[in-house]
Amino acid sequence: MAVIAVDGPAASGKGTIARALAEHFGLPFMDTGLLYRAVALNLWRWGGDPGNEFEALRACDELNLDAADPELRSEPVSKIASSISAYPAVRTALFERQWTFARQPAGAVLDGRDIGTVIAPDADVKLFVTATAEVRAERRMKELEGRGMHATYEDVLADIRARDERDSHREVAPMVPAKDAILLDTSNLNVEQAIAEAIKLTGQRLKDRRLM
Repeated sequence: MAVIAVDGPAASGKGTIARALAEHFGLPFMDTGLLYRAVALNLWRWGGDPGNEFEALRACDELNLDAADPELRSEPVSKIASSISAYPAVRTALFERQWTFARQPAGAVLDGRDIGTVIAPDADVKLFVTATAEVRAERRMKELEGRGMHATYEDVLADIRARDERDSHREVAPMVPAKDAILLDTSNLNVEQAIAEAIKLTGQRLKDRRLM
């Protein structure tokens, strides 16, 4: 079965696209970002220090991932997750779970920032989903407002740019497109258009590899 890697920066639409691909092609799905959010939530609830790599690593122990927990997507947890994901020890601790999921016989779709380069470099299809920082900030604003949270566009844009800087320049597993990744810019696409384009591009690549 096929393995599909979907990477890209925050608010690019990669998570929505990855879920849609998993449903369309009938494959198991993993949002690897939730693993880092689960660690961040552990650390937050313990009152740990996100600036301490050892404490962040300890928060990886006995990881309980409840995707329905609303605190996983809260802004404090999101910021902690972005920070601790740069720690080599944390990335190593979560690597095996992602690696194993990507190699199950049933195939898989995984989304994150280093799936096509580190977790599943041999994936059959690699998508790198992106959009301008300004468009992504607008999307994040709508998401926050939908949850009843107040934020200014300037602050959200600054946060998006800071995350991009951290993710693309960290020493371990930086966020970069795999050499054979298909680039999908969603800046001028709505959700339905982005999903349709992703399905088309993925289907073409799978046919080329005779997996469809």
